[in-house]
Amino acid sequence: MKYTISLLVNNENTILTRLTNLFSRRGYILESFAIGPAESKDLCRLTLVVPGTKRSINQLMKQLYKLVGIIRVEDVTFVPCVERELLIAKLNATKKTRPEILEIANIFHAKVVDFTLESVILEVTGDPGKIVVVEKALNKFGIIELARTGKIALIRESYINTEILRYMK
Repeated sequence: MKYTISLLVNNENTILTRLTNLFSRRGYILESFAIGPAESKDLCRLTLVVPGTKRSINQLMKQLYKLVGIIRVEDVTFVPCVERELLIAKLNATKKTRPEILEIANIFHAKVVDFTLESVILEVTGDPGKIVVVEKALNKFGIIELARTGKIALIRESYINTEILRYMK
């Protein structure tokens, strides 16, 4: 099972070193690691995706709380959240394939951020499931280069799981 852990940390030079030391010392595997500024210039928000068991994740969270500079640690795996990833892909684009690429871009609300006679670069943001589907749809054109961020997440203030709302009538 993959767990999503959200951390609020002090914006310090040594925080990443402490985190990576913890992960390497304890043998934890990171599937995704995203870090960026938070609501204050003194804070950073990290979102980690870590495979494991409930027991191993509870142990990880206890170890994270012990690190200097960690303010908050939350397992947001089963909490209603807004989750996003970013994908940027450079694709082979011939005169023949370009219309189909642009049609797929339109369907997934992707932005064309660069365009030449030989290639197109698309930018797509969305939930992790959407990003996987877009990547699979674009594979057939020949991906020249691809960059993908890790997952970022914020808990919904309403605590309403909008995924469930899709199936309600």
